[in-house]
Amino acid sequence: MRMFRFLPLLALVLPAAAVAEDDAGEIVVQGEGLPLPPGTPAYGAVIVDRARLANSASNRIESVLSDIAGFQQFRRSDSRSANPSAQGATLRALGGNASSRTLVLLDGVPMADPFFGYIPFSALVPERLSLIRVTRGAGGGAFGAGAVAGTIELASAGREAMPALAASAFYGSRDATELSAGLATGVGGGFVTLSGRWDRGDGFQTTPFAQRGAATVPARYEGWSTALRAVAPLGDDIEIQARGLVFRDDRTLRFRGADSGSEGQDASVRLIARGPWQVDALAYLQLRNFSNVVVSSTSFRRSLDQRNTPSTGLGGKIELRPPLGDAHLLRFGADLRRASGDMFEDAYNASTGALTARRHAGGRQTTAGAFVEDDWTIGRLVLTGGARADHWSIAHGFFRARNAADLPTADNRFARRSGWEISGRAGALLRLSDAVALRGAGYTGFRLPTLNELYRPFVVFPITTQANAQLKPEKLKGVEAGLDLAPLPGATFGITAFYNRLGDAIANVTVGANLRQRRNVRAIVAKGVELTGAGRWGDVALTASYAYSHATVDAPGGAFDGLVPAQSPRHAASATLAWEPRRGPALSVTLRYVARQYEDDLQVDALPHALTVDAVARLPLGGGFSLVARGENLFDETVVTRNVAGSMDLGTPRTLWIGVKFEG
Repeated sequence: MRMFRFLPLLALVLPAAAVAEDDAGEIVVQGEGLPLPPGTPAYGAVIVDRARLANSASNRIESVLSDIAGFQQFRRSDSRSANPSAQGATLRALGGNASSRTLVLLDGVPMADPFFGYIPFSALVPERLSLIRVTRGAGGGAFGAGAVAGTIELASAGREAMPALAASAFYGSRDATELSAGLATGVGGGFVTLSGRWDRGDGFQTTPFAQRGAATVPARYEGWSTALRAVAPLGDDIEIQARGLVFRDDRTLRFRGADSGSEGQDASVRLIARGPWQVDALAYLQLRNFSNVVVSSTSFRRSLDQRNTPSTGLGGKIELRPPLGDAHLLRFGADLRRASGDMFEDAYNASTGALTARRHAGGRQTTAGAFVEDDWTIGRLVLTGGARADHWSIAHGFFRARNAADLPTADNRFARRSGWEISGRAGALLRLSDAVALRGAGYTGFRLPTLNELYRPFVVFPITTQANAQLKPEKLKGVEAGLDLAPLPGATFGITAFYNRLGDAIANVTVGANLRQRRNVRAIVAKGVELTGAGRWGDVALTASYAYSHATVDAPGGAFDGLVPAQSPRHAASATLAWEPRRGPALSVTLRYVARQYEDDLQVDALPHALTVDAVARLPLGGGFSLVARGENLFDETVVTRNVAGSMDLGTPRTLWIGVKFEG
């Protein structure tokens, strides 16, 4: 099986740990990247800690990310009931598209699907992480290309954060089951962690009661993932980190037979040197696949079978930090990313079920960049700035089609395109006192269209969205200013005002009845305010986040000029109140609000606002065991996730879980 191709990478690390024990004695590795530059707070990063990661009612990473107001996927569904290809990540209401405009990194590795650009959220298990860092502005540094709507950095938990043995078993509403287990052990001067998770459920009815028919079925799901990570020292200040991830996710959406599946096998190797010359070198390989069956909502027959979409992502980076003294932290380096993929699909007559066409499309895109960035500390003032130069290419693009008689009906080959993009960012952080800090930043960035946007049409019945091989890169310019306060011990508050302009934004533009096409529009302009707050008083903790995003489409002459981008709410808020004593029972309650947003670019079909309440309760039983109860959407709020002329899909209803966790 393909998953075992990556095991030799980890086999290289394990002997190194044993050798280090003999040669280096008490060397202890960290399993982390290099320290954050001192100018990082100038860009207004928000942290989600491990305690919060372990106390989500859904135990899904996308729900935890929703604590950061302004985070959104293309649709409001989570990874149990959404089509995987719609699970792109975006911040600051720059939505309107299912591809990720936010760069998502796991231990420095880009996680977006090489073909589609969506994030495999179901494979990113919260308990495997130590923290999440969210930076909303355009990114810089390594892999900065593509981060037009910010960066989400996921950091794997190290040996000190993970128990030697952890396991959990939960049973939930609609015959749902969730099982997970993890091992962490020291090996020489390093460590190895192994974890697995499997979950399934009969699912809920995503179709409103009045619209259900004989072929309507609940959103059944089943998925699993396994992660193996090894870290070993190569010397006093050098360590090597290797990681492997294998996952599979299957879902049924709305109708019997409307099945989707995604799978992946990822591997990466990272070298960290913390000596006078600091080094962060990384290489990764990703093998992904996706399949999807579209069922007609009138005949309930298969109309499209997107049977195979294999893709490959590979890349690497090197970042160097020379010893320049305490005042300057200079870092420079280069990175490379390449994505290639193919789409194989069969079209069928929805009335007769007869095959009508076979289609094959694909291509390759490459981005190679060099970057430099410096942080200059002058007393209480930190100045930071950097630039990137990226060369990109889109090549080998094609679209072929044959009819039922296997005769060619289309054979389109698209010319190679390439270009250079220069981007940069600069910021300042002024600490007026230990309790007050001012910050400001400006930035530019770009994102290439994905292979999916370029070459793959799709159908969400009755709407067909056409691909567009001539799409141009998106380009962002933005500025922001903020204030951070620590008015009381244990309490923090931040406010950020921002203005972002995404030029040549890719959007699904209505071009006819039940017909859309991916096109570049002149710009999406988003401006607004973000508030964050956190505090702890004894055993009580409170975190809150609010985002006001006034986003509009700038498309002179277009019917949607001045309208709100599709799938972009104006208001979003989240708050979690937790009672967390060191010993004894614990309880947390989370409220989330998302304002009305629109399904389409013409603001015809609205998705109403929604307010949901989640809760988690934990009761220690002794011996490392705890009884845990979780509740999602406790008041059973109706969350509309899709609305096409009144044909709707719904999000997660009230869902209750009971289970046992063990840590020892």
